[in-house]
Amino acid sequence: MSEEIDTQAFQYRGGRTESREDFILQLQDLILDSSDIHDFLTDMATIIASRLSHSGNQISCGITVIRHKRPTTVAASDSRAGSLDELQNSFGDGPCLTALRRETEVYVPDLEMEHRWRKYTVAAHAANVGSVLAVPMRLQASAQAVAILYSPTKQALSSHDIDAAESLTTMAAKALDLALNIAQLRAARDDLAAALKSRTVIDTAIGAIMAQNRCSRDAAFQILVKTSSHRNIKLREVAASIVSSVSGEREFPTTYDE
Repeated sequence: MSEEIDTQAFQYRGGRTESREDFILQLQDLILDSSDIHDFLTDMATIIASRLSHSGNQISCGITVIRHKRPTTVAASDSRAGSLDELQNSFGDGPCLTALRRETEVYVPDLEMEHRWRKYTVAAHAANVGSVLAVPMRLQASAQAVAILYSPTKQALSSHDIDAAESLTTMAAKALDLALNIAQLRAARDDLAAALKSRTVIDTAIGAIMAQNRCSRDAAFQILVKTSSHRNIKLREVAASIVSSVSGEREFPTTYDE
């Protein structure tokens, strides 16, 4: 990475200077304000594209994240990047997927002359893309991510632009790590809340069965299980219908609800 990038500001060819601290603060705001990972990635892609664009070279940015046992998340700064990412995924190959698989940067300065991923490059060039840069985002979380930059201009990125893109994505990766950890904690909390709610309604249904049949807790639970099996309905749904028939309630909050 060049010495210029190690300073406290990014100087772009358009003459615009922006501080690293300002970029970090923007990322922190995104983490706090975004409701989910897709929203966070969309805003992040928009900021990266804006910072790397200048007069005569309007950059679009797409970000792809692959998490263990979860659907791939794809976000983009604009419709052009979004459609190009979808195009690449439909072909199953391209600079973004190559960067992900090999964990290395892929720069295509002239898409028309690129012979790898031929179906993709022909389609992307027809969509007015001149050059592409895919930069892997090094994550600590159990996930992979890559940022891909699209320009309508051939030879669009100088070595300085590439250094700037690498520096931005390095800082963005740290923010993404934090956002993914927060999302994992939220998912765990939601799973726990769902489990507690299921436990509450099942316990309530068991109590109702015990009262109606004057039986033990174990016997009441077996009645519930057999009913679930015979009707091929989830245990919680059977329990909810029993509680609803007795009390008329359809919502079953737990003592752990916020």
